[in-house]
Amino acid sequence: MKLFERSQALTGIHYLLYAYNGLVVFLLAGFMSLTQWKINQSMTARSFLDSLAAVPWPATYIFCSALLAFACLFLLSWLYRGPVHARVWRYMIIALEIIACICVMRSINMAYDGVVLLVVADLVCAYQGRQQRIILLTAMLGLYMIANYNLAALQMKVVPLSAYMAYYAADIQGWLWAVSNLVTSLNLIIFVFYMTMLVQSQHREKERIQSLNRQLGQANMQLNEANEKLRVYAVEVEHMAETRERNRLAREIHDTLGHALTGIMAGIDACLATIDAAPEFTKQQLPKIREAAKHGITDVRRSVRKLRPDDLERLSPQQALEQMVASFAAASGMEILFQRLEWPLNLREDEAEVIYRVVQEGITNANRHGHASRVTVDIHEEEERLNILIQDNGIGCQEIDAGFGLRHMKERLALLKGSLKCTGSEGFTIEASIPLNRGGALS
Repeated sequence: MKLFERSQALTGIHYLLYAYNGLVVFLLAGFMSLTQWKINQSMTARSFLDSLAAVPWPATYIFCSALLAFACLFLLSWLYRGPVHARVWRYMIIALEIIACICVMRSINMAYDGVVLLVVADLVCAYQGRQQRIILLTAMLGLYMIANYNLAALQMKVVPLSAYMAYYAADIQGWLWAVSNLVTSLNLIIFVFYMTMLVQSQHREKERIQSLNRQLGQANMQLNEANEKLRVYAVEVEHMAETRERNRLAREIHDTLGHALTGIMAGIDACLATIDAAPEFTKQQLPKIREAAKHGITDVRRSVRKLRPDDLERLSPQQALEQMVASFAAASGMEILFQRLEWPLNLREDEAEVIYRVVQEGITNANRHGHASRVTVDIHEEEERLNILIQDNGIGCQEIDAGFGLRHMKERLALLKGSLKCTGSEGFTIEASIPLNRGGALS
């Protein structure tokens, strides 16, 4: 709010400066026009012209040209400060503004140079960096040289203000010169006040930007700390989830396989004890033991089936893999492309699950550790082996330190007599292979 108020105050002083200079130009042009009219009415034009080195412009022409030139100066200043932002156009406008300033001073016979400060105010207000320093200094020096009467008189044939004042009595001339000096001094005071406020405003704006940069730096540090804490928390949550899953698996094994095996062992011990003494009883027990084992196998299969991803239960292996990859790509923003996605139609459930888990772990590692933005997956059958190739454009690594994910992937493949090979020279590449030892159409 304070910044807006300071900007409004600067704009108000700027318009005050223009209003004041417009009034001065109006009065000077009117004074010269009125004096020439009085000279013509008093029939002293001949003596007035004899004292001059140049013929003055007509009174009406002086008045109209001064007001028109000042109006153009004001319009150019408004364009320079307002709607025009392109640098080339701003340079053109400031050049036209300088020309308009010269026209204003020439129309009033170089009797007042205060309008130069208007152009200087615009130049200083829009000054941005070192590149415009030369332009600023050159323009200000040129305006000063033009505004100086002695230098301008070398090129312009003008009627000095003293020639107009000489028409009046000595006491009136004294008042006129006093008013002229007062007008110039007051214009300079307004200009200095404007420049002081402009410098203060720019200094405060610079301090505000520095303060915002410091706050942004602190916010970034806090954000980095929060991200680090979140990463540690995520690792802890993942570890807790793994612990809970291991405990759940232990419970499942204890409640299903342990119960079944305990009953089977008890039944076998009973059979061993009665096989010689009561063979008929033993024969009756063996079907019961077989039924208990069958129920145990059913319970184990049911528990194992719960460990499979839901997508593999509801969809075909290919559809489940495509859906998993699409969901991960949408969530992570990583581009994941399938070069080939084909395998035998009679693929076993355990083989399909290993493929699913290998691809899942591969793209997860590419995002988490490799910070990759693009991953390609190639799954195809070749020489009775199913090959899985996962390549990413991440940071890679010179030495591969197999973590839990890669070890778990290798263990899964080993159960199927498969192999795993990883390279990290250009991005990260995972090559997995599973023996099939059977034919089958490709899906």
